[in-house]
Amino acid sequence: MKNLFKISGFTPYIFIILLNAMTDLGHKVILQNTIFKAYDGSELIVLTAIVNALILLPFIFLFSPAGFISDKYPKVKVVEYASAAAIGITTLILLSYYMGWFWVAFGLTFILAAQSAIYSPAKYGLIKEMTGNENLAPANALVQSVTIVSILAGAVICSIFFENLLQDRSIVPSEILTYIAPVGYMLIGASILEYLLARRLVKTFKPVAIDESMTFEPKEYQNLHYLKENLAVIKQNNVVWLSILGLSVLWGVSQVVLAIFGEHLKTTLGVTDTVTAQGLLALSGLGMIVGSMVVGRVSKNYIETGIIPLGALGVTVALFLIPTLSSLWTLGSALFLFGFSAGLFIVPLNALIQFATPSPILGKILAGNNFMQNVSMFGFLVLTALFGYFNLESVGLFYIVATVSLLGMGYTFIKLPQSLVRYVVRMIIGFKYRLHVDGLKNIPADKGVLLLGNHVSFLDWAILQMAYPKQIRFVMERSYYEKWYLKPFLDFFGVIPISSRGSKGALALVTEALNRGETVALFPEGHLSRNGHLGAFQRGFEVATKEADDAVIVPFYLRGLWEDNFSYASQKMKRNKSKDISVTFGEELDVHSGAVEVKKSSL
Repeated sequence: MKNLFKISGFTPYIFIILLNAMTDLGHKVILQNTIFKAYDGSELIVLTAIVNALILLPFIFLFSPAGFISDKYPKVKVVEYASAAAIGITTLILLSYYMGWFWVAFGLTFILAAQSAIYSPAKYGLIKEMTGNENLAPANALVQSVTIVSILAGAVICSIFFENLLQDRSIVPSEILTYIAPVGYMLIGASILEYLLARRLVKTFKPVAIDESMTFEPKEYQNLHYLKENLAVIKQNNVVWLSILGLSVLWGVSQVVLAIFGEHLKTTLGVTDTVTAQGLLALSGLGMIVGSMVVGRVSKNYIETGIIPLGALGVTVALFLIPTLSSLWTLGSALFLFGFSAGLFIVPLNALIQFATPSPILGKILAGNNFMQNVSMFGFLVLTALFGYFNLESVGLFYIVATVSLLGMGYTFIKLPQSLVRYVVRMIIGFKYRLHVDGLKNIPADKGVLLLGNHVSFLDWAILQMAYPKQIRFVMERSYYEKWYLKPFLDFFGVIPISSRGSKGALALVTEALNRGETVALFPEGHLSRNGHLGAFQRGFEVATKEADDAVIVPFYLRGLWEDNFSYASQKMKRNKSKDISVTFGEELDVHSGAVEVKKSSL
């Protein structure tokens, strides 16, 4: 990750992420602590849910404008202007504190969230512009970690100041705000520093030119045409859409945990100290940091999606455990597990979204990601408010969201099968091999891809799928495909069977897959190498690409597998010790390139 800070503008960008998260969270924590002190039971749950809803609604209403702004204007300039707006908003927040305007402070929560909704797509879209595909996973891991560090620091610091300034002198919301008003100066200071860093970012990172061709029609926004159009764009890419759904469910579940945890802590353990409450929640944030860093460590030069299933499983187990625990230590451990598992889940999915999205529409996709996540969180908050309104126990709500998480985990496994394969493959062979991936920048995000390369080992397919973030449809010899114990498994993963006697139909399936924007891989040598050298490429794939439209060929080369036990190498050449293997993706070629040209590019 040290190399990330060598990228021009990345250091001020990270500090902007830190300060922005602290500002956004600081006001929310103040209001939540005020509600925690002043209310109990159903009122506490409902008001906490309302505060969170005020933060979510702008991301829903401003989905289309936020994506438009991020795609049309330079993202660094959007960050600069949004940072300047935060200074004015936090000044008004400070005034509401001193005047004891509790409901005005509620309303300013909505205004601050609107600023974040406009800000967010540009802020996260800069990751890909700065780091490229190879560093997407480590960069997302770092951004996620810094965000959580900021949230933890902001929550704990604000809660400490809150308790020290209040000293239990009042339980009236308006009076509480006047006592803790000096905390507002921290919010203003963070906003000013963020703006200064944004100005520096504009100077160090060359902004992209304004897209003059883009226009925004208010009428189209009002009649929901933009919403329908943008959602259609998101759904076009299956990987992006499913990743967004997975993140939406997780954040919705997390929102419920945050909304009901205070009441659960009061009822179960009798804890009323806000520092203790925020400290326990901070453990989930700490776990998310550790989980994010683990993802960054195992994804140094590619996107390791194999740990997504593990993260989903951990989140589900933690949610089932939390309502059964009755001590601070065990509760804290479960919250840490929840955060750690969420980190394993969130980082690779965010990286997948950015990897699979073309840069011209990245802002729109990220705004859509925000929209879906906030719709999910708002829906879960409505459920939370209903539980509070009817005086139902929070324990039941924990079990409901745990069940939702379990169902979501199963859906993810079915719809993103490559993540399950990678996890299983990594568990089986990960201890023996160290995988290095080069050339992810050569993988187009918006086209069908035909992967063509060497074939030296029976494990080639597994290593290639580990290196490639999206699902690959492999072309396989029909005699292997039709074995009864393999066929159901191969059908699940979309394998295309082929034989020398009936290859025409199989090649037509390859053409259809490419035209749908899918990735297909075949080994054009036609057989496993007998000597470790690259043999002649058969011309069969040329038939498949003849009718392909919006697709490219990406050559690849596998190294380090010839000396493996799963190759045809002699016993003298095979090595049993752990070793490095690599997958190199070459520059994309025209989809109608011939066998000779592709072979040269694979060397």
